[in-house]
Amino acid sequence: MTRKAGQRPRIVVVTGASAGVGRATACMFGARGDTVALLARGETGLAAAAREIDAAGGRALAIPTDVADHREVADAARRVEDELGPMDVWVNTAFATVFAPFTQISPDEFRRITEVTYLGYVFGTQAALDLMLPRNHGTIVQVGSALAYRAIPLQSGYCGAKHAIKGFTESLRCELLHGRSAVRVTMVQLPAVNTPQFDWVLSRLPHRPQPVPPVYQPEVAAHAVLFATDHPRRKEFWVGGSTAVALIANRIFPALIDRYLGWTGFASQQTSEPSPPDGPVNLWEPADGKDGHDFGAHGRFDDRSRSTSAETWLSRHRQATTAAAIAGGALLVGARLHARHVEMAS
Repeated sequence: MTRKAGQRPRIVVVTGASAGVGRATACMFGARGDTVALLARGETGLAAAAREIDAAGGRALAIPTDVADHREVADAARRVEDELGPMDVWVNTAFATVFAPFTQISPDEFRRITEVTYLGYVFGTQAALDLMLPRNHGTIVQVGSALAYRAIPLQSGYCGAKHAIKGFTESLRCELLHGRSAVRVTMVQLPAVNTPQFDWVLSRLPHRPQPVPPVYQPEVAAHAVLFATDHPRRKEFWVGGSTAVALIANRIFPALIDRYLGWTGFASQQTSEPSPPDGPVNLWEPADGKDGHDFGAHGRFDDRSRSTSAETWLSRHRQATTAAAIAGGALLVGARLHARHVEMAS
């Protein structure tokens, strides 16, 4: 994605930059000539991302950081400014999760999910604002999920954190508006994305986890993040038609969506392959820390992932798509509920 006409190269911070959406976003910023600070725990992935950015003509600074530690995040932000200069953009993408029923997630695991996925955004936002507010300049992008509006089973920790991010960000936006600050904060709500998380997530499911179709490539999400940094006055951007349908349909008949997900949400998040007993787990430590493996931006679902989306059009024409999304959601859920009723009656 090219920068806006007349826009100078910027200094950008991306958390969770060693893999997945964070990796794709950081590399896309670098490819258009921005200077990018890469924050994550996985040093192998950070080094590989830095090489990709340098090769694309950008400039990279890798800073190993656990976003669950507010001191590490604040120190990283100060290092960015000391070594690169005043930051223009801070993008929060880092997260951790566990695939399991809520009753099978331990208190320590739930705390860790919350510390990384929710408090990591809080700490990143605080560190950015400490430096942006005195200058009255900067943009913060919170990479969210459709699950911030419509939770699904087997991901209670992740869904809870994404709901919390949305609430915290809306509160912060009101405070910035009250203070007439030029610092902007916006959100990008994502659909299912083909990232390595499904290969390293802690899972207690009988079969290997998978994203719920339709699945998009991480570059689709990265394009939306860059668009959001260029148009930060919009409070939120939706990526993918599935996100629009899920969010709007949930407003119309949430109880039916509960039933639908109760019937389908377990099977749709698992493949037919048994879960490997000794797979990597990144909840407590980076998955690339043991064997030096670089997971990259993509997961193992390239053959079923979409490389394009109407996210920009949807974001610019939200009202025009609302009726279509409502109708589509109603037809989809109605058809599935009817099929389920027939199945139970036979």
